Amino acid sequence: MFKKKKILILLLFSVITYAENAYIEVDISEQRLYLIENSLIKASYPISTSKYGEGSIENSFKTPLGEHSIKEMIGEEAEINTIFTSRINTKRSATIIDQFEDTDNDYVTSRIMWLDGEEDGFNKGGNVDSFRRYIYIHGTHEEGLIGTKASHGCIRMFNYDVIELFNLVNIGTKVLIRA
Repeated sequence: MFKKKKILILLLFSVITYAENAYIEVDISEQRLYLIENSLIKASYPISTSKYGEGSIENSFKTPLGEHSIKEMIGEEAEINTIFTSRINTKRSATIIDQFEDTDNDYVTSRIMWLDGEEDGFNKGGNVDSFRRYIYIHGTHEEGLIGTKASHGCIRMFNYDVIELFNLVNIGTKVLIRA
């Protein structure tokens, strides 16, 4: 009995420390997102950042650089490919486009990790605030564009990947976005 409790405690401890030691690094030049723990890459995902380039000014539709953290996580119980509008689950499922096609829609699907900038005047506060610009890591219906610069400022992921990442991080997880 004691051995089972000890193993359970060790498992719980390892899950807790995993989240505390892990951070996300977004490499725009590679169009990849890395989950890093104790200087080791634990996961790597192809992504899509802004087709308008990098920057922090509101209404620029650019992907902000620098240090961020996950401030809110939305969609935990949503079905894969669910469309979110203004962070609300519409209960509608997106049709996934596997071809290299840029549609008029910019659906946010499956999960949302809402980023908060941590550098005053660079990605926090005023007209450069990542949180007020609604910068997310999220799924997309335009999966055929993953790996290219195609978003409107957010970091897009394949739907299965964004769900996996969502389950590996917590509110407060640090996110570094670099060109």
